[in-house]
Amino acid sequence: MSRFKAQAEYLDEVDELGDTAYWVEGVAPSKVADFAGEAAAQDIGTLSDYGDAKKLALVACLAHTARMQARDDLAEMLCKRVASIVKKAKTELEEIRLRQRAVTEQLIGTYRTVLENLDPDGEAAAGEPGRGPARAVAAVEEAGGFAAQLADIEEVSAYHGDNYEVLVDRFFRKDRAVMFDLAGKLELVATSSDASVLTALEHARAWHGARRDHIPLPPPAPGEDAADSGIAFASGNWRRAVTDRRHPGMVVRRHFEAMVFTYLAEELRTGDIAITGAGEYADWRANLLPWEECEPLLEGFCNGAGLPATATGFTTRPRNTHLDAAGALDAGYEDNADLVIGEDGVPALKRRRSAGTPQAAERLKDAIERRMPERSLLSIVARTAYWLGWHHHFGPAGGSDPKIADPLSRYCMAVFTGGINIGPYEAARHISGVSARELSMVRNRHIDLKKLNSAIATVVNAFSELDVVKAWGDGTAVAADGTQVETYIDNLLAETSIRYGGVGGIAYHYISDTYVALFSRFIPCGVWEAVHLIEGLLANESDVQPSTVHADTQGQSAPVFALATLFGFDLMPRIRNFKDLIFFRPDEHLIYPHIDALFGERGRNVIDWKLIERHWQDLMQVAISISEGRLSSATLMRRLRSNSRKNRIYKVFREVGRSVRTVALLRYLADPQLRARITAATNKVESYNGFSHWLGFGNNGILASNDPAEQEKQVKLNTLLANLVIFHNAVDIMDVVRKLIAEGWLITAEQLGAMSPYLRAHISRFGTWATDDLGRHPEAFNPVLKEVDFTAPALAA
Repeated sequence: MSRFKAQAEYLDEVDELGDTAYWVEGVAPSKVADFAGEAAAQDIGTLSDYGDAKKLALVACLAHTARMQARDDLAEMLCKRVASIVKKAKTELEEIRLRQRAVTEQLIGTYRTVLENLDPDGEAAAGEPGRGPARAVAAVEEAGGFAAQLADIEEVSAYHGDNYEVLVDRFFRKDRAVMFDLAGKLELVATSSDASVLTALEHARAWHGARRDHIPLPPPAPGEDAADSGIAFASGNWRRAVTDRRHPGMVVRRHFEAMVFTYLAEELRTGDIAITGAGEYADWRANLLPWEECEPLLEGFCNGAGLPATATGFTTRPRNTHLDAAGALDAGYEDNADLVIGEDGVPALKRRRSAGTPQAAERLKDAIERRMPERSLLSIVARTAYWLGWHHHFGPAGGSDPKIADPLSRYCMAVFTGGINIGPYEAARHISGVSARELSMVRNRHIDLKKLNSAIATVVNAFSELDVVKAWGDGTAVAADGTQVETYIDNLLAETSIRYGGVGGIAYHYISDTYVALFSRFIPCGVWEAVHLIEGLLANESDVQPSTVHADTQGQSAPVFALATLFGFDLMPRIRNFKDLIFFRPDEHLIYPHIDALFGERGRNVIDWKLIERHWQDLMQVAISISEGRLSSATLMRRLRSNSRKNRIYKVFREVGRSVRTVALLRYLADPQLRARITAATNKVESYNGFSHWLGFGNNGILASNDPAEQEKQVKLNTLLANLVIFHNAVDIMDVVRKLIAEGWLITAEQLGAMSPYLRAHISRFGTWATDDLGRHPEAFNPVLKEVDFTAPALAA
């Protein structure tokens, strides 16, 4: 509560700076972000070294970004606070039901006795002594009397069904004042013609000072049924919660307020309500390129993504793919020994046993692990810097800033300490010759997210040139998955992860089929991981550009499947709950002899191809806007949610995604080799998560910073360190293989493919870290392993 209020007060402070949007009018958003980042990396001393014009530009951009971020943070906090309130209400409902179980059983017992005594065909009707209406009345009296029984019935009936809504106001009360204050400070606008929630909010604000329990219904919105005056947007449960038959034309004020803020948070999430002056919560549709500007780019974009450049062609291709996938599964059903489709249409797959690792491959793995040379993490970082020059991407934010002495050693120490997750002051206690201030300065002023992405890409490119990598994959596939990273509870945006447990966020990694990390980022726990899936693929700067994308269940949704298709990615996730998903028909008139039950009732769950063709232009406008950097795909995915009631773009994305996901499911059921590849890919990313956790051992794995930008930097530093170790391990593996072959070993690519570069037994993490290797030039590494035949396809992919 106090932090919520403090953030609201901070908004007042930054708003006193003035209309910063006017200051940066006409400046590209990317340039504003760059200047703000450069300013944030400075202190008073270094900022004063800039010329007056540059200094003014940096500060203006920083102030504008701070105002936008303050609004985004408040909106995010409001959404999370409301979600927490709703969760508490649902938990309370379950506890009430448990407490009422005994009351319910008692009521049922009393009712049974009453019925037995009033049943005209029962034993009482035959004249049995002591039975009849008098005994029924006595049974009620014994249970506490009519008034008590009616009270029990009212209490139980109040919470039957999934009607947690009547409990929300209990937990809303303590945040009520702050939320109303916040609603008055933020400039909220509807992004469609339906402004019913904002109308209800204004009505609630107008009456929020009233002490009465009931207030008038809000006026109906244009086109709204007068019977649902002002609350037509609400669910049936909410309408029953806010209305009272004893007070027609009125609503229960406390329930009404809780309902309005619940829907306000929901429409902020879906983008149906936007915040003027915000960044993430601004109206994302305002960032779309006008169609007139999209048209000249259309052909080039479609060629790059492999898409037809017309509405008819775009619709025909997925329809044919859908028909082909359904036909192939049906034709091969009788020969598919793994698949069984029940009469209820629920598919079941038999588990296949893994073939295991051949003994020759196990012996080779053991021999290589025994002979791996001992390394320290700091020496690995230094040696790869000499070899690859990844540190050349780092440097001061301003080109005119003074450089640092001995940049290689300083950057190596910054990456090493940041990658293992220790702060500058702790690091300075273990490394001689460097101060905490120096390490802090390098991390803050010389290393940012863009530079880290470039350094990671350099390592990925060099890794892909090593011959041994061919045994692991060809780089055409990537697996994405998240792993929890803990943050301190004293964090405005941290929350408990339902999937992982604990407080913090998620390190989301994109791992190539060759084991190297292509990209990574930090995302909050409350965000569905699929939101960021495509964003990382598009941000990958390396030469390794995969076309097939694997993910876990959290890495998919219908809109994500659609967006992946628009950018030419073949999304094939491991969907654990495939039995619970709807399989959509490509054509309502087709009947499949063997798999028809899979699609449910005939005439239902049919793809609306006309809707897709009609809104093809909307799809292209969104995709091209993302491609041109005008819109973030993560922002789009956050807004395209299943409860986007008013969003036509959501509807067409959902329809395309339904078809593409159904095709993916049909392929998954039909092809055991595909299922094996998906499992192998997701196993690789899970192995990487364990490897990166092992490296980030400092501070017990807890990210110390509460700043989301710093948290993401910490994740990327860990990714860069992991990739450096992976690269160096691969080089060492090749050296060991050459020696083994010289000793007479017969080694194949298939045997090498059975091991990974996530070896760690030979690496020293602890102790006092010597800096001798920082000034020692290593011998050049040899990327060629001509002694092994890598011409056969990689078997581990």
